[in-house]
Amino acid sequence: MSETPLVAFIQDELNRPVAPAIRAFASGIAARGRGGVVAVLFYGSALRTGETDGLLDFYVLLDDLAAWDWGRAARAGARMLPPNIEYAEHDAGDARLRAKIAIMTLAQFRDHARAQSLDTTIWARFAQPVAIVDARDAEAWSQAARAVAGAVRGAAWWAARLGPAEARGEEFWRELFRRTYASELRVEGTGRAGSIVDSAPERYAAVLPLAWAADGLAFAQTPEGGLAPALTASQRADAERAWRRRKRIAKPLNLARLAKAAFTFSGGVDYLAWKIERHSGHRVEVTPFQRRHPLLAAGPALWRLWRKGVLR
Repeated sequence: MSETPLVAFIQDELNRPVAPAIRAFASGIAARGRGGVVAVLFYGSALRTGETDGLLDFYVLLDDLAAWDWGRAARAGARMLPPNIEYAEHDAGDARLRAKIAIMTLAQFRDHARAQSLDTTIWARFAQPVAIVDARDAEAWSQAARAVAGAVRGAAWWAARLGPAEARGEEFWRELFRRTYASELRVEGTGRAGSIVDSAPERYAAVLPLAWAADGLAFAQTPEGGLAPALTASQRADAERAWRRRKRIAKPLNLARLAKAAFTFSGGVDYLAWKIERHSGHRVEVTPFQRRHPLLAAGPALWRLWRKGVLR
């Protein structure tokens, strides 16, 4: 089957070189799915910079939620409000790699990647560069690639309607990420949205017309090298109203996911211990009881750290 120019572009990106230790980490994660993992995606700042001393970001795409080794409550949470988030570590020689893992089915990913989805997080993240670091087979790899291309299409749909009437391609993305960052619960500064585009402006300029063409959106190329999507004032106004609805629910949706994570975040106590050590230099020894009962143990542990001055 011949692929669209957009899918071909995304496939080339997904094949980007990644450190063997990261691929080994991803393969170990995929093994937990007992053959039910379609692919593992690697994205985020570590992919852009190549640095591995921070937190790696993986997305695990499943055939079915039953493939993952989690309890009934976690599975119900993944069904109602995907993805579920976990924390994992992997020793690579003398280095220890750490990762945040998001888990959802391929079907859920496709659904949330659509422009029509009320959840903006999937297309906002996966419009950015991604690598496939593990896949079950060639067909699974292709399925994941087409799903990522679908996320780029979803984001480009919004970039056309929320962006300027005419501009260089990267400026449409800059405005879109400014909007998505403003709508979510974020700890990063306001300049982070622009820095994403600044890391690869030629890439964002190149992928936008491919995504518009795949979506059937007509556009003109200006003599100055810009793009002008063929949209009416009414279409733009409709999109602004639709965006306001998504903006209203974005932060409550983030809060709901955080509340769910209190009960489903596997490895969360180890993640918290690492974060405290990374930011304060204070090493926290995690006990078996704390791993089994993170909610019961969190309060007393944090109180002791506060008394020692670690959290002030």
